[in-house]
Amino acid sequence: MAPFSPSRSFALELDSQDELASFREQFVITDPDLLYMDGNSLGRLPKVAVERARQIVESEWGDDLIRGWNKGWWDAPRRVGDKIGGLIGTAAGQVIVSDMTSVNLYKLTMAALSLQSGRKRIITDTMNFPSDLYILQGAVQSLGNRHEIVRIGSQDGELTPDLAALESAINEDTALVTLSHVLFKSGYLYDMRAITEFAHRKSALVLWDLSHSVGAVPISLDECNADLAIGCTYKYLNGGPGAPAFLYVNKALQEKLTSPIWGWWGQNRPFDFGLDYVPAPGVDRFLVGTQPMLSLLTMEAALEPTLNAGMDAIRAKSILLTDYASYLTEERLPPLGFSLGSPRDSARRGSHISIRHTDAYRINRALIEEMNVIPDFRAPDNLRLGFAPLYISFADIWDMADRIRRVILEKRHEKYPQERATVT
Repeated sequence: MAPFSPSRSFALELDSQDELASFREQFVITDPDLLYMDGNSLGRLPKVAVERARQIVESEWGDDLIRGWNKGWWDAPRRVGDKIGGLIGTAAGQVIVSDMTSVNLYKLTMAALSLQSGRKRIITDTMNFPSDLYILQGAVQSLGNRHEIVRIGSQDGELTPDLAALESAINEDTALVTLSHVLFKSGYLYDMRAITEFAHRKSALVLWDLSHSVGAVPISLDECNADLAIGCTYKYLNGGPGAPAFLYVNKALQEKLTSPIWGWWGQNRPFDFGLDYVPAPGVDRFLVGTQPMLSLLTMEAALEPTLNAGMDAIRAKSILLTDYASYLTEERLPPLGFSLGSPRDSARRGSHISIRHTDAYRINRALIEEMNVIPDFRAPDNLRLGFAPLYISFADIWDMADRIRRVILEKRHEKYPQERATVT
């Protein structure tokens, strides 16, 4: 961790050296005093997406009407997929934009288990995003409950996975290993290459959920010889709420896998309108139905700031932001009952941190409703702080820590009930 100072002037000095500082102007920021620390859950709105959405609605839908399908709409899942592929280290023709993250996880899980039909074990961890676990459970039920889901635990209370237990669990009966590349609570970053290589030595397939790493952490799926991956586009990629997700299938596996959902966009020659399904070649076979063009094309435009900044520069700033936030947490907040809930080693951390407090939920409420800070809360005691490098400044980090201190010192959180709102 770099040497830091607790003064706000030090934060301003870091901002003066920030090569990505100008990218903040490319996002819609209506309240300069708002400290938005939830970009790891929903990214800010890029200005280019506003203009593109207007063009899509007024010109392409409004004027072109159905002619739009032959003017770039039909090809969009593959075209936008290849753009995302550039951010996750894949050659062209291996990523498509399609459906939601959970649906894509189901498709790839079912395809992998069918290919590995002689094997019965699915390895994941207890720190995976719960929806991923639900999808696995549903897939197992769909296949007649013939598979066993093994969930590896943590070494230290949801911070660090038990890697020894993970390796021990992957054996010759393992069909699939599926993990979140960056854990949604603590921000722990798995070593993709090492785990993929180990799983392959046991002939297991590996499926990575990139939702909390894509756009914040450099990813090299092809270099790591990854098999399968999924991810969302509304966090660090700023694609907007409910923006379509993406999936990756290694080219070596594409003709061996069959999607469990057969739809007309995944048909080999959809406009022949044949009555019997023949899968499209390559990754296109994992398309299903008509794509949501308004959100897909808006999301395509929203990728521009990330593509222009480049993942190396984004990662360099992300490390400095999270290092600085970790430093301020441990320098200023422990006397007020806080502890760091994320790895100190930046090589093992994504672009968000958690700070833990027994009253984290009510602190979160007070920050949002009184202090103009938007983080989020993750049970049981995590105040989660996401730092999107394209629009978060170091002064934002210092002000955030200061406002957190004020909530406790001024006892602002004590007026809020323990009962939780629907969305936390």
